Amino acid sequence: MKSQRNFSRTEAKRVGNVTIILAIFLSLCVLSIIKSHFAPYAVKSDEPVVFEEERKESLKIEKEETKETAETADSAAIEDEDDEAETETKAKAEAQAQAVDLSKPTCYESSRRSDTCEAAGDVRVQGRTQTVYIQPLAQEWKIKPYCRKHDAFALSHVKEWTLKPFSAARPPPPCTRNHSATAMIFSNGGFTGNLFHDYTDVLVPVFISSFRYDAEVQFLVSSLKPWWISKYLLIFQQLSKYDIIDVDNDDEVHCFPRAVVGPTFHKELGVDAGKTAGGYSAADFRKLLRRAFGLERAAAAPSGDQWDIRRRPRLLIISRKNSRTFLNERAMVDMATSLGFDVRVGEPDINTDVAKFARLVNSADVMVGAHGAGLTNMVFLPAGAVLIQIVPFGGLEWLARGTFQEPAKDMEIHYIEYKIRLDETTLSEQYHTDHPVLKDPFSVHKQGWDALKTVYLDKQNLRPHLGRLKNTLLEALRLLPHSHSH
Repeated sequence: MKSQRNFSRTEAKRVGNVTIILAIFLSLCVLSIIKSHFAPYAVKSDEPVVFEEERKESLKIEKEETKETAETADSAAIEDEDDEAETETKAKAEAQAQAVDLSKPTCYESSRRSDTCEAAGDVRVQGRTQTVYIQPLAQEWKIKPYCRKHDAFALSHVKEWTLKPFSAARPPPPCTRNHSATAMIFSNGGFTGNLFHDYTDVLVPVFISSFRYDAEVQFLVSSLKPWWISKYLLIFQQLSKYDIIDVDNDDEVHCFPRAVVGPTFHKELGVDAGKTAGGYSAADFRKLLRRAFGLERAAAAPSGDQWDIRRRPRLLIISRKNSRTFLNERAMVDMATSLGFDVRVGEPDINTDVAKFARLVNSADVMVGAHGAGLTNMVFLPAGAVLIQIVPFGGLEWLARGTFQEPAKDMEIHYIEYKIRLDETTLSEQYHTDHPVLKDPFSVHKQGWDALKTVYLDKQNLRPHLGRLKNTLLEALRLLPHSHSH
């Protein structure tokens, strides 16, 4: 019994070993099958090298293709840019041609008082011959660049300019100086030297025509008076960053991309904002004057210091010596002082320092004067100030209205009119009571401007009635902020 149990144990042990061996063998078989299943693409040991070379070659090809694609894209972009540049150049050329031809002729009547020529393209200015050569230009034009086109006497002092198209038979002169700014040609002739005409015929029209260029404009002045340019140089320097050219006495051929010949007039001492390219107005012109001359007051207002004399409103009397003189000027000063005014008297003339007088006017709250060029200094008054125009005897209300009353509104200035009566004029001492000069002024008007000017402007002096004038000054006081400051 004992030997049988031992055999059985030995047999069992052998069976266990065999089982283990069989399990190992089966495991190896299973692993072999799994390996062959998951690694069907086994390669020789040298194949990875061949594969790496192919990979490198493939990468090289990809890089070259990418580079070629990029170069092709860059080339296409450059071609697109070239096309865009060419298109832009063509568009500019077409725009220049359209600027000349589309909406109006090169030269046109810009107002009842002014002709203006505008051109773009190849513009060549030969000053000594008063000629502007232009390409493109359909026909020849002539113009006198001064804003008083129907006044033969004024235009007799203005040189005529000719605009000519390029010609194959007679080519234009070659450029000797090239400019990137816009050329603006105007005349310094006409009635310049008279303060009113300086502004209404030249300075305001030049502002209207040049302000839109933001100082990128070159002024070429014909019939230039050096003293006149010096007088208003500070204004021109606000409008242009370039030195003024005395074009009649210049030997250069100046070439520009654009030109304006002859500034545009709107109205006496005024700007019609609806007709300007940027909607700028008389207020912008006055702002420019304040910058030019360093004027401190944009608006009439009393000082905040109760001890400051500027708390008193300042009255400026524009004095005259040759005609329309105030014969009782000293009494006028005393009466105005009694009303509380700080009174100053100024007598501007052709030699007056513009900047200095501008500062005096800008310090005033009320300016009073007889009709005449001196009242043009109203352009320096602060907004809200009062202008009192004393209108000489002789039915001159229409003249007073057009020259100073209407401009005052656009300048934001209060306007009061004081009309001289028969007992306030020296004409009553020069003519008998029934003379047409006193009885029927319009019969003199019908004789023309020269007759009217000689009688009612040149031969008349004034003695305003102090009682009436006092009421006028009290009315002016009521319009000022000083009367509401206490």
